Amino acid sequence: MTGEKSDIIMPKYDLGAKWDACVDLTARRFVYASVAGTFGGLLFFRSPVTRWAAVAFGAGIGMGSAYTECSQKFDGFPTKFPPAVPKEGQE
Repeated sequence: MTGEKSDIIMPKYDLGAKWDACVDLTARRFVYASVAGTFGGLLFFRSPVTRWAAVAFGAGIGMGSAYTECSQKFDGFPTKFPPAVPKEGQE
């Protein structure tokens, strides 16, 4: 096939790659934050209920941060601070 470029998808529009990256990011952050919550719960708390709460809190932080970054990848959620616009006379 000479000169066909229909198979090449720009990274901006490659939804399959974005979904793969988001699933990977979510799984990693969920596991890492849950492990951090487990160690924190074992280190700071005696009661099993508070230890499980620390694990759940860590898992929630991991899922929330993954959701925020994935929504930015899909351009559906604006960043918290807009880019700085230079004032007149400043470059």
